[in-house]
Amino acid sequence: MSYVDLHMHSNYSDDGEFYPKELVDLCLEKGIKYFSIADHNSTKGIAEAKEYCKDKDITIIPAIELDCTIDGVNLHLLGYGVNYKSDDFEVIEDNIISQEQVASKERMRLVREIGIDFEDSVIERLSKNGVVNGEMIAEAAMIFDKNKENTLLKPYYNGGVRSDNPYVNFYWDYCSQGKPAYAEVKFISLQEAIKVIEDNGGVPILAHPGNNIKENKELLKRIIKAGVKGLEVYSSYHNERQTTFYKDFAINNNLIITCGSDFHGKTKPSISIGGISCEDNEEKIIDELGKKIKL
Repeated sequence: MSYVDLHMHSNYSDDGEFYPKELVDLCLEKGIKYFSIADHNSTKGIAEAKEYCKDKDITIIPAIELDCTIDGVNLHLLGYGVNYKSDDFEVIEDNIISQEQVASKERMRLVREIGIDFEDSVIERLSKNGVVNGEMIAEAAMIFDKNKENTLLKPYYNGGVRSDNPYVNFYWDYCSQGKPAYAEVKFISLQEAIKVIEDNGGVPILAHPGNNIKENKELLKRIIKAGVKGLEVYSSYHNERQTTFYKDFAINNNLIITCGSDFHGKTKPSISIGGISCEDNEEKIIDELGKKIKL
C-alpha cells in the first residue's frame, strides 16, 4: 500500500463509477495523503473534490488524462497541476464525446458481428452522454449470456484467464486499437496534448507506458523528445520487470517518476486505491512533482 495515488477516475470518465466526493472518502479510508482525479479528457470533477477536501487531512493534485497519438500509436497523457477551470479542456472533452457517440454505434455493430450479443436496453442504462465503451458492452453481454454459454465470454467469467478485471480486459481484447471491434476516434497529437497541459500550468507525464509502449525504447525516446517530462512508473498495469525497465529509463533520462493505481471501480475490480507499491518513494515522488507544479 502507498499513501500516494495520482491516478484514479470519477464518474466524469465514461468508465468511472464513483462521484468525486466518494473517491475522497475512499482515499481517506485507505490512508491516502496525496491523490489525483485524472478523468479522461475532463477536469469537471476536480472542483467538487477540491472543495470536499478543504477540512480534511488530504491533498488533491489537479489532473487530467488526455487521449492523444504519436506515429499512429494511441497514448494516455497525464497532466498534473493544470488549471482545471480552463475552457481548453472542455473543448477537447466535447470533441471526444461527439466522436465517441458516432464510434459507439460502430463499436456495438462490430462486437455483434464477432458473435457477442447484448440487450440495447441495458446499454442505454449504462451509457453516459450517448457514449458506449467496451466495458459497457462487456457488462451488457455478460448479463445477456445468462447461462454463460458464449465461448467468447468464458475468459471473463469467474475462474477465466481474464476474469480479474473482466470489463476492461474485454475492452483491451476486442475494442482497443488494433483489435477486431476497434472504432477509430481521432485524438489530438502528443505535441498538442503536451502544449495544452503546459499552457495551462501543468506537467505532462506518460500514463502506464507498459500498456501502450510495450518497452519499445525507440518509441519511448520519441515521446520524451516531444516534451513529456515523466513516466507513471508505478502502475497497476506494470509487472515487476516493466516497473524496473521504466524506472531505470526515467532515472537515466532525468524524468519525473509517478505512482497511480488507475482505479475506476467496477470496470477494474482487482485494482484498489493506493494498492500500487511505489517502493517507499512517496516523499521523493511528491517532492519532485511538487517542484514542477508548485505544490
